[in-house]
Amino acid sequence: MYIAGSVRVAVSAAACAVLLMALTSCGADQDAKETDARSSDAPKSKDKAPVTDLKRIPDVGDRLQSQIPDNSRQVVTVYGDGKNSADSTVVLYTKSGSTWDKAAGWKAHNGKKGWADNHHEDDKRSPVGVFTLTDAGGVLPDPGALLPYTESASIQAPHYWAKSHWHDFDYVIAIDYNRVKGTPPNDPTRPQGQTKGGSIWLHMDHGSGTSACVSLPKAGMEKLLRTLDPKQHPVVVMGDRAALQA
Repeated sequence: MYIAGSVRVAVSAAACAVLLMALTSCGADQDAKETDARSSDAPKSKDKAPVTDLKRIPDVGDRLQSQIPDNSRQVVTVYGDGKNSADSTVVLYTKSGSTWDKAAGWKAHNGKKGWADNHHEDDKRSPVGVFTLTDAGGVLPDPGALLPYTESASIQAPHYWAKSHWHDFDYVIAIDYNRVKGTPPNDPTRPQGQTKGGSIWLHMDHGSGTSACVSLPKAGMEKLLRTLDPKQHPVVVMGDRAALQA
């Protein structure tokens, strides 16, 4: 059963089998190092680039800029440090009138092997592209999400993973890559086939690269959950900086 809004959904222990399939892209290697996430509510930058009244999303070229829907007024941009890097920065932009404002930003991580223009299952790279954001959930109770939120213990990371990863899925936002919109984040259905990959989320950071997801600090996830509004048609624009600017 899936109920939109702030209504919480309980999922039985029998859903664990579904969880294991859903975590293949968001999972961690068993020998992952236990590291602490080092992040802040805003990226520290020495530049003086404007943060309000922007004519377009900064450092995103025409190819991906043109894929942002005209009705989208909230864009989460993931700036990957490099094609083969697991480090990135997440910035939330909101549209006011005809211009964009930088609302918040955080240090983040992406796939441990970097980025892929043609992501496939288990390549340890995050997919480059523009994707809608329609569904959220997590182990923890709804923090006031505007997106439909599924609270479920079945989303919890297995405890045979490194302890540093146990809270990865306390909050998650599904990235609509090879998934069915309007379903809980851990729904295993992959319309384009299993080998295309899927179960790619924004989720809590553990301080290092992921299997394909994008991870950011708890404060960032709470901010996004309380800000991203279905009525504003939010999307994520994600990739390494060279791919974004192409």
